[in-house]
Amino acid sequence: MTRNYLVDMVNQKLTHSISSEVIYSDSELLKIIDECIENISDRARLSYHEKSEIRLSVFNLRRKFGIIQPLLDDPGVNEIMVNGTDAIFIEKDGKIEQTSVRFESKDDLFGIIQSMASFSNRSINESSPIVDARLADGSRINAVLNPTAVNGPVLTIRKFSERTFTMENFIEFETVTYDESVFLQWAVESSLNIFVSGGTSSGKTTFLNVLSKYIPEKDRIIVIEDSSELRLCQPNLVRLETRPPNSEGKGEISMRKLIKTALRMRPDRIIVGEVRDESALDMIQALCTGHDGSMSTAHANSAEDVLIRLETMALWEGHVSSESIRRQISSGVDLVVHLERDRDMRRRVKEIVQVCDYESGGIKVNPVFSDGKKIGSYIT
Repeated sequence: MTRNYLVDMVNQKLTHSISSEVIYSDSELLKIIDECIENISDRARLSYHEKSEIRLSVFNLRRKFGIIQPLLDDPGVNEIMVNGTDAIFIEKDGKIEQTSVRFESKDDLFGIIQSMASFSNRSINESSPIVDARLADGSRINAVLNPTAVNGPVLTIRKFSERTFTMENFIEFETVTYDESVFLQWAVESSLNIFVSGGTSSGKTTFLNVLSKYIPEKDRIIVIEDSSELRLCQPNLVRLETRPPNSEGKGEISMRKLIKTALRMRPDRIIVGEVRDESALDMIQALCTGHDGSMSTAHANSAEDVLIRLETMALWEGHVSSESIRRQISSGVDLVVHLERDRDMRRRVKEIVQVCDYESGGIKVNPVFSDGKKIGSYIT
């Protein structure tokens, strides 16, 4: 008998052995699972190792997230990518590899997605086939149902790292040089407004978290995120989180609304996890109204590209001109730190650029570091 067949058999026996009116503890449920396994062990002649595997698989199906639970429990796995019932890929130790497990049916995968979404009070169905949510441990999930995802349902999980990194760790990993670290510490302590840019999975949020450790404890900080990831330890800290609309299209709390709300909370610094829409205009305006030392991240291919993206996103608002936005960016943003992930999956600071004045219709920039080497001085 195949392992999957045995797991299904035990799971079916478990269904007949428990009552829907009783709430079982984990230990009680495991005891009943063991009894169900013993009922089939004579016919199947199971070894102790096989019994243990079946026990864990059935428990994960009932209480956790099925076949991907071992991947969630593996500290070496950073990301899990479920391509429907075709395959499951993971990023582990900086490399992407295909696993030996996969979902047997779309219904099984859909059930797991629904369970994950429920942790964040999100819903996903045919009328709303895309969901972004957060698991209890802080891991971020994105799910897309078919037919929107042709080979769906598709599930992507960015795991939440329990490890807290320091700038010393980044120097050790060669993510930054010592000179860059000294400069960045000075920049945060001097209340420069900083954007951290980079591509997907380049380490923007982790790097922003490390920079935030240099914020003085006396400052009042308002943190705004789509999914709470940043782990600041300053005492005067307020955390705000966006909320998507419900199935009726109501109840949304947008990034724009939270930034405007933060301005009424007497912040010294505003930290936005990521700017990705017209809320860029509100963030830029906040930087221009005395909230020095604020920080955020944005997707971009270079330090200069992030300025173009900020302008583009701010223009989505529709009531401002390009010139006005560029002038505000040059006035509000002081520094851009651009991260890069190379082919060896190593993350590093590619460049650090000072944002200077608005001249001749464009924003003048002053490169300070490039590829770890100091190539200029910050102009005060």
